Amino acid sequence: MERKVGMEFVERTMKKNQDIVGVIFIMTIDQIKISTSNTPFAMIDEHSAIPSEQEILFTMHTVFRVVEIKQTPKNNRLWEVHLTITDENDPQLSTLTNRIKEEVRGSTGWYRMGKLMLQLGHFNQAEELYNELLKNASTDSDRAFIYHMLGYLKNNQGKYPEAIKFYEKSLTIREISLPANHPSLTTSYNNIGSV
Repeated sequence: MERKVGMEFVERTMKKNQDIVGVIFIMTIDQIKISTSNTPFAMIDEHSAIPSEQEILFTMHTVFRVVEIKQTPKNNRLWEVHLTITDENDPQLSTLTNRIKEEVRGSTGWYRMGKLMLQLGHFNQAEELYNELLKNASTDSDRAFIYHMLGYLKNNQGKYPEAIKFYEKSLTIREISLPANHPSLTTSYNNIGSV
């Protein structure tokens, strides 16, 4: 979309509501990165309601790097966010992706999703997911892990009595199902002690 058209749209919206702050995203697309990237995109201006606008549709997994965020000189309620497209060869993006994968390791996609929600601070959604997983847990190991994660969640929320309750449930299951010298028992005792 042309910068002028975008600015007009944002400013018109801001005039209607004095309580909002406007943000316009200015994207720089490096043709070399796009041509070598696995990031599909489509020029959709001929399918747009306003064909004169140069609209591009990117896939959902497209990643942009924030280059700069600045307030516009004409309007203190309007901010510009300058973005540039990245590709799979971006070393910082690869490092971040690998770090997230490491932090949310788990045996199933749902367990990884729960860990990711916790990492992002989405405690309510994580709790909802873990409670659903608990209903469908088929092994003692799964139940112990889920109770452990619910304890971790409550500990991070500052709900310490609830955290201890979940950690103790996890420990009880592990004491019954694991040998007395299993490392998971140490983890359970440590978590209870750290609350």
